[in-house]
Amino acid sequence: MHTPRRAQGPRGPSEPKQVHPAVAPRRLLLRAGAAGLLLPLLGSATSCTRPEATSPTARDTTPPATPTATGDTTSTSPAPTTPGPATSATSGAGQPGARTLLVFYSRAGQNYSYGARTDLQVGNTDVAAQLIASLVDCDVHRLEAAEPYPHSYDDTVARNVREQDQDARPTLAAALPDTSGYDVVLLGSPIWNVRPPMLMSTAVEGMDLAGTRVLPFVTYAVSGLGSTERVYAQALPNADLGPALAIRGEQVAQAGPDIRAWLQRAGLLPA
Repeated sequence: MHTPRRAQGPRGPSEPKQVHPAVAPRRLLLRAGAAGLLLPLLGSATSCTRPEATSPTARDTTPPATPTATGDTTSTSPAPTTPGPATSATSGAGQPGARTLLVFYSRAGQNYSYGARTDLQVGNTDVAAQLIASLVDCDVHRLEAAEPYPHSYDDTVARNVREQDQDARPTLAAALPDTSGYDVVLLGSPIWNVRPPMLMSTAVEGMDLAGTRVLPFVTYAVSGLGSTERVYAQALPNADLGPALAIRGEQVAQAGPDIRAWLQRAGLLPA
């Protein structure tokens, strides 16, 4: 794994388990505060400034697994940083001003980093989500597992392997957001054992994204996008899948220029 509602290596997730707070209401769209460093993401759906960090037990980073990779990006775990506040937008898919929702899963804790292990206070995918929200106006919904993933990298890898082998759909801790009012949905996660965590399948299969522009982004340690595009294409046959972005977990703090270029390609920022 990596953080992501995680690169390669032997099979398994690379992020330590996430501890999700109490189940939130259906539209648990988290709004990042304009002030400051990574604060816990709390609250209901509002216009997004940037996603905020939560406690170090439900973050994303993709450390690779011993038999597979786990983490916010299956086998990666960069140091967290704090992106700036988000700007605003208003309408039209694929254009600046599109009504945009950012949905992501991230895991902190013990992660893979350049072949070793490191403890992340903020998951890699969480950091990427904050950077995105500092550039575009969006609502933010953070995914959490009803049964948080372990803090231990190896234990998370083992659980991810079981879930992939069983084609499981892990239960989410809170209701999914209503996506009917959005033109664009940004989907973020780590890469765990060459694909997004099974939790992301639970999420995309539970949201109505027909006709919606979907832009995936992942953090990884080894395998880049892995099978992300194929997984989402199969799960969302009626969605409009746009360009995807892969960010190396260990380097997520420096990913601002790549994120900006991706958002420009997708039409969410002016060139």
